[in-house]
Amino acid sequence: MAETLSLFPESEPEEKEPSLKAELATRLRSLAEQGIYIGSSSWKYEGWLDSVYTRSRYLTKGRFSSKKFDAECLLEYVEAFPIVCGDFAFYQFPSREFWQKLFAQAPKNFLFGFKAPEELTRPRFPSHPRYGAKAGSVNQSFLNADMFLTQFTDLLTPYAEQVAVIMLEFGPLPGKLFATPAKFAAALAPFLKALPKTFRFAVEIRNAELFHPDYLAVLRENNVAHVFNAWTAMPPLPAQMELETAFTADFTAARALLTPGREYEEARTLFLPFSEVRQPNQQVRDALRQLLIRAKLRHEPTYIFINNRIEGFAPGTMLAITDGL
Repeated sequence: MAETLSLFPESEPEEKEPSLKAELATRLRSLAEQGIYIGSSSWKYEGWLDSVYTRSRYLTKGRFSSKKFDAECLLEYVEAFPIVCGDFAFYQFPSREFWQKLFAQAPKNFLFGFKAPEELTRPRFPSHPRYGAKAGSVNQSFLNADMFLTQFTDLLTPYAEQVAVIMLEFGPLPGKLFATPAKFAAALAPFLKALPKTFRFAVEIRNAELFHPDYLAVLRENNVAHVFNAWTAMPPLPAQMELETAFTADFTAARALLTPGREYEEARTLFLPFSEVRQPNQQVRDALRQLLIRAKLRHEPTYIFINNRIEGFAPGTMLAITDGL
């Protein structure tokens, strides 16, 4: 019997949502309802395609488009994650128009963490071509509170409810300028006092010697959090966390960035394209789980940001630390 051909060929089935994305969304949404927010350092990672991101969303004329992905992937990111860190703000003072466009892409219950511009937190600009004529020069804007308010926080005020925390990253700081932790604390104090109460603020240091009672005391006086950070030159996360006085605010912030001893470019080369966990870091995982358990017990707002460079694939790290919670 001859086969009957349909006049209407079957359409190709729609691509299913990646299963890892669905699992992440369930776990992270549950924690967010308890005031515990876990997200990544950014969102534009093509290595997450087919595990977190749905490839078919980013096709142009049947082919994957990096331009379309960069422009639209935040719309899919928010479907799985409750928060993200905008590391981009470290390199610039975003314009009013930029903030309007960014927040328009996210639902009202989605949160952002932002790094403050480096022009406020570097006492001297590095000798690098990226800094142009400023390279190697003293930064006259270091800890300039007026600049921070008028060019950064004032522009963010209309979106304050969606800003979880603003983080000030310092370091590595030259020992000649801050020979003792007390000198760094003294320089930091007036800046922190000038910050608006509209936002939560946190400080991330990259010099182990500055992780000191003088520094922690200044943070505590201003309800500013110490960022518990996994970083190449910092004490391991457990060592930071075992000091109860390091919890300096009524909320907690943490960033899992690099394994101690590993440089940034080394991790980037090792883990690209950030599509799978390559080197599980059990010490960091255990420490982050302890932060999660502590937050659940204390009912304390907690913001944890995980970078691909800690293990190779931030979503995989998130699955590991939330397993069973």
